[in-house]
Amino acid sequence: MSRLRITEVFLSLQGEARTVGLPTVFVRLTGCPLRCDWCDTEYAFQGGVWREIPELTAEVGAFGVRHVCVTGGEPLAQQAVHELLRALCDAGFEVALETSGALDVCGVDPRVSRVMDLKAPGSGEVGRNRWENLHCLTARDQVKFVLRDRADYDWACEQLRVHDLTERCEVLFSPVHGVLPPRQLAEWILADRLPVRFQLQLHKLLWGEERGR
Repeated sequence: MSRLRITEVFLSLQGEARTVGLPTVFVRLTGCPLRCDWCDTEYAFQGGVWREIPELTAEVGAFGVRHVCVTGGEPLAQQAVHELLRALCDAGFEVALETSGALDVCGVDPRVSRVMDLKAPGSGEVGRNRWENLHCLTARDQVKFVLRDRADYDWACEQLRVHDLTERCEVLFSPVHGVLPPRQLAEWILADRLPVRFQLQLHKLLWGEERGR
């Protein structure tokens, strides 16, 4: 029976992306091949507990909410995550996958909403972007840019233009928490009339760095 190494399973409000503010069960997988300079989940790099997929699906169902977010770490680093995603969809949940964009997202169950990062230079991992992923994104998916400074912003604007991203899917711009002032990013977006969604991390506004929230 397939197993996954899991850091935590918890109920919170979705803090980002299209379903922000909705009660959501988070399934955080352990391990990540990237080391972004601004990472806020380094505790998920190691450790974790091996869990069987039917057990995980049952635990998610016990929370009694519709939305589920499978995250990490980098969930796609564990091949069995595809089985988990299918099981959650089959059980009737609205499922989102948060992924770094460094691994192949094209094989993910089409019922899943993929929230995929494009790593800006300020992350230290811009070389890990798997550009081939862009070709399989649809209107159901979202691309997220986490931006540290004006150089990151300008780079992200260039990617919007070169890859026609806003015609493929919804695009999210976020400031690195505690580094780029949110108002500054908001003013850049307004000045350039960008057709992107500005977002803050709601969970950090409510609970700071507290785990499991």
